[in-house]
Amino acid sequence: MDIKITSGKVSTSKVDALFIPIFKETKKFEGELKQLDEALNGGISKLKKQQKFDGSIGKTLAVPTFGNLKAEYIILIGAGSKKDADLDIARRVASSAVRFSKNINASKILIDVNEFASQVKENEDELAQAFVEGAILGGYKFDKYKSKKDNFEVKTLVLRVSRKNKSKAEEKAKIGKILAESQNFTRDLVNTPPNVINPEKLAEIAQDLAKEYGFEVKIYDEEECEKMGMGAYLAVARGSANPPRFIHLIYKGKNPKEKVALVGKGLTFDSGGLNIKPGDYMRWMKSDKSGACAVLGIFKALGELKPEGIEVHGIIAAAENMPDGKSYRPDDILTAKNGVTIEVGNTDAEGRLTLADALCYASEQNPDLIIDMATLTGACVVALGEYTAGVMGNNQRAINEVLETSKKTGEWMWQLPFNDMLREDIKPPNADVYNIGKSRYGGAITAGLFLEKFVPEKTPWVHIDIAGPAHTTSGWYYHPKGGTGFPVRTITTLLLNKSKK
Repeated sequence: MDIKITSGKVSTSKVDALFIPIFKETKKFEGELKQLDEALNGGISKLKKQQKFDGSIGKTLAVPTFGNLKAEYIILIGAGSKKDADLDIARRVASSAVRFSKNINASKILIDVNEFASQVKENEDELAQAFVEGAILGGYKFDKYKSKKDNFEVKTLVLRVSRKNKSKAEEKAKIGKILAESQNFTRDLVNTPPNVINPEKLAEIAQDLAKEYGFEVKIYDEEECEKMGMGAYLAVARGSANPPRFIHLIYKGKNPKEKVALVGKGLTFDSGGLNIKPGDYMRWMKSDKSGACAVLGIFKALGELKPEGIEVHGIIAAAENMPDGKSYRPDDILTAKNGVTIEVGNTDAEGRLTLADALCYASEQNPDLIIDMATLTGACVVALGEYTAGVMGNNQRAINEVLETSKKTGEWMWQLPFNDMLREDIKPPNADVYNIGKSRYGGAITAGLFLEKFVPEKTPWVHIDIAGPAHTTSGWYYHPKGGTGFPVRTITTLLLNKSKK
C-alpha cells in the first residue's frame, strides 16, 4: 500500500473515496464537511438523518458525488465517542475504511486525520501512524494457497493532516508502514502450514532475513546443541522426523548502549507428544510457532528502521513435538543447559522445555534485558480471554515498560503475579523442577515460574504468554482470521524507545 500525506483541502482531492471520521457527539456539520454537504445539496446530512447514522465505530454511510466533487464517494465513518477516542480507535477506523472500500471498488482512498485529531487529545502525527497501521493490518489476507484469489486491494492511502504537522506525520507514517508490514510478515509465517515450515525451513527464513538486512546469524544443528548441553530442548525434538534447529540472529545498531535478547517459542507443530492432544486442540497448532515468527517479524522491522544505540539478539529453539518410539516420556528427567534438572509430568508442556535452554543461551549473551514471547498455556487464555496476553517476570520496571508500550500499540496485556505458594506447585520429588504444576489452577503462572529457573536472578526478564491473542479463528478489529502477528509492534516500539535514550 502506497502512503501519501497531504495538508490540502479534502474537497480538492481526486480519490475514489473520501472517508471522514464522525463521532457520536457530532450533531451538525462544520468546516469542510459542511462545504461538502452544501456541494451535494445537503445530501450527506439528509442521508445521515434518514439512515440514523450515529457514529458507532466502523459504521459507514456512503454518499456518491455524481461528479459534483473530485472524490467519487464521500463516506462518513463512525469513530465512536470522543471520550473513548485513542490511537487504537484510529486503527479500527482505518481498518474499517479499507475493508469497506472493497464494496465500492475504491483503490485510492483518503482519510481525514485532521478531522479526527481536532476533536481528541492524541497527537496528529501519532494518529497518522495509527491510521496507517490500521489500514495495512486491516487489509491483510492470506490467500497464498488459494487457486482463486481476491485481487482487490487499496493501493493508495492518502492521509489529510494539518500543514504544521505534515513533516512529523510523514515520518510517523513511514514507521507505521514498516511496523504493520512486519506484523503482516509475521502473520504470513504463522499462517503457513507445518508441512511447509518445519524447523529447518524456519532457520532458512532467518538466514534470508540476515542476508537481506546484514544481520549476523548462527544456526546450530542437534549435534551442536547436544554439545552445548541443551537436554530439555533436544528431548522435545526427538520424536520428530524433522530435525531441530537453534537460531540466533544479531542486530547491532551504531553505538549500542543497551543489549536486549528476544526469545520466541518455535514449535512449528505441536501434537502434544506422547500425551497427545485431542483433535480439537491439535487444530491450529501451526500457530505454536507464533513467538518465533514474532521475533523474525521484529527483526524485519529492525532491518528497515535501523535504530541506533541498541543491540538485539533474536533466539529461537525451533522443533516439532511429535509422538514416536524415540519421543520423551512422562517421568523422564532432563537436564537443561544451566544444569537444572526437570521431571517431566506431561509431554504437552513442551514449549517451556524448549524455552528453558533458549533462555539459558540468551542469558549467556549477557543482555540488559530478556523478553520471551510464547504461545505457552491454555490456562492464560482461560484467565484473560482470547485477546489479552499475560505478562510476568522478575523485574517490575521492565514489566511496566512492556505494559505501558502495549497501551500505545493496542496489543492488550495484563500482568499476572508470581508467588511462593505456586512455586511449591512445581517442586517434584526426584528433580529440581516439574514441567507442570500439581493442579490445573494457576497454570499460566506456574509456567512462568518454571521459566524463572533458567534466567539469572540479576538479569531483568519479561515473559509474555501470547497463547490467546496470537491466533484468532473469528477475527476482531483489524485482525482477520488466522495469525495476528502479536506482539511485533509493541516489542519493536519498545526497542525504538530504548534506542533513543
